[in-house]
Amino acid sequence: MSEAYIVDAVRTPVGRRNGSLAGVHSADLGAHVLSALMDRTGIDPAAVEDVVFGCLDQLGSQSGDIARTSWLAAGLPESVPGVTIDRQCGSSQQAVHFAAQATMSGLSGLVVAGGVQNMSQIPLTAAALVGPQFGMPDPYSGSRGWRKRYGDQTVSQFHAAELMARHWDLSREEMEEFALNSHQRAAHAVDSGWFEREIAPYVDGETALAVDEGPRRDTSLASMARLKTLDPAGRITAATASQISDGAAALLIASEQAVQDHGLIPRARIHRMTVLGDDPIMMLSAPIPATRKALEDAGLTEGDIDAVEINEAFASVVLAWQREIDIAPERVNPVGGAIALGHPLGATGARLMTTLLHHLERTGGRYGLQTMCEGGGQANVTILERL
Repeated sequence: MSEAYIVDAVRTPVGRRNGSLAGVHSADLGAHVLSALMDRTGIDPAAVEDVVFGCLDQLGSQSGDIARTSWLAAGLPESVPGVTIDRQCGSSQQAVHFAAQATMSGLSGLVVAGGVQNMSQIPLTAAALVGPQFGMPDPYSGSRGWRKRYGDQTVSQFHAAELMARHWDLSREEMEEFALNSHQRAAHAVDSGWFEREIAPYVDGETALAVDEGPRRDTSLASMARLKTLDPAGRITAATASQISDGAAALLIASEQAVQDHGLIPRARIHRMTVLGDDPIMMLSAPIPATRKALEDAGLTEGDIDAVEINEAFASVVLAWQREIDIAPERVNPVGGAIALGHPLGATGARLMTTLLHHLERTGGRYGLQTMCEGGGQANVTILERL
């Protein structure tokens, strides 16, 4: 089987909720990274065989196959198709997996993978929120099979985050210390210029953004302690959850033959791809068994991994994962995570991979591992090998 290579990866800065990117149409956010990717690689856009994008809440500006719309909004060839997928928060990581599988199988040579989300315009779970007008209060009510298996248990990421905190006995204080560290690491990365190479600044008319808006330099444990918990009897607060954000990211995935045919210089090889399911009520725990499976299938140990990007949907997710996976904390989210940098749902998987690739290059690491929790109790894991 052929290899799948990452030729390049680029992202927008991540805009905070109602921030600099809030008024940008989702297709234009996607178009921005697609144009930047074509410019950076110098590839003939007509040679791209498909565009696979992740996006949640596909309605309004994100409806109508945003992958295809973004490509066309970028002024790129009409001959290139696009498809939009939804594996919840892992959507654009799964987009990379689908792109890699296409190139490894020999069916495609060049595929663009990425994702986009404008959460300022389309609120979190907006697709479910329109259900009541059609007599569907949520995605599960009315399903005999679901009720028979799971009853009327609460299905919510916020509830799941609390379940994780209780199951692994994570205190509010421990999670707040983790959140503070995320902001500090992200601010240090920004100040050190570590994100500059991976970011394509967004400049269009009055909109201009070159750096991530999320990191809070003035946050403190004292200010976090004053926040109310999301559940009156719980431990999770807004400070220990990912930020609502806007952004996009894209990668060019190439087969061995395409690398030769187009004279490309790949930056990394996709070493292993894994996806696994777990309890949909606990929901956020799947990265733990998925990471174990990915390492075993790849013939690697925890000690072989030089850097990890695990999405900080909530502090409890990462801390529980760290309790179970023996990788040094300094190697986990070394430049901060979604608590500080934000979580534009459909774009986050591609954003994490872009950041992971650049971090491995900057530090000289060989193997990087990316994973994230996903709705429905799922997790993707991708292991990269820097070339």
